Amino acid sequence: MSGGVAEMLGIAKAALERFHDVTVDEDGALTFAHGGVVCALQGFELEEGLAVLNLTCVVAWDLPVDTDVPIRVALGAGEGLFGTPRVIRGAAGWDVTLRYAFPAAGLDEKAMGTLLMLVVGNASTLRAELTDTPEQ
Repeated sequence: MSGGVAEMLGIAKAALERFHDVTVDEDGALTFAHGGVVCALQGFELEEGLAVLNLTCVVAWDLPVDTDVPIRVALGAGEGLFGTPRVIRGAAGWDVTLRYAFPAAGLDEKAMGTLLMLVVGNASTLRAELTDTPEQ
C-alpha cells in the first residue's frame, strides 16, 4: 500500500470513528456498519500520485425475487448525488450495493467525514426505501 493510500485511509478511519465502530482488515480496508448497511472502504493507487478510495455499501440482500427491486433502483430509489447503486440476483434473492470511488488526497478529517457520511446516508436511504424500514 502506498504512503498516500495509507495516509488517506488513516484520515478516513479517524473521520469514521466519530460516528461508527471501525475495524481495520488485514489488507488495510476499513469496515463499519451504518443503519443496517455494511460498508467497506478500500484504498488503491490508480496510477502514481493518484490515490483513490472506494466505498462499497451492502444496502440489502436476499430481497424477494418477486418484487420490483431492479425497477425501483433503476427509477431512482434512494437517488442521491453520491454513489452508484447496483442490483444483482443472488442465490436467495436480490442483493443491492452502492459504490462510490473518489480521489481523496488533500481532504482533511472533517471534509472526509462529511463526504463519507453523505455516501453512507444515501445507502441508508436506499435501504429504507427498498426494505420499507425506517432509517436509523
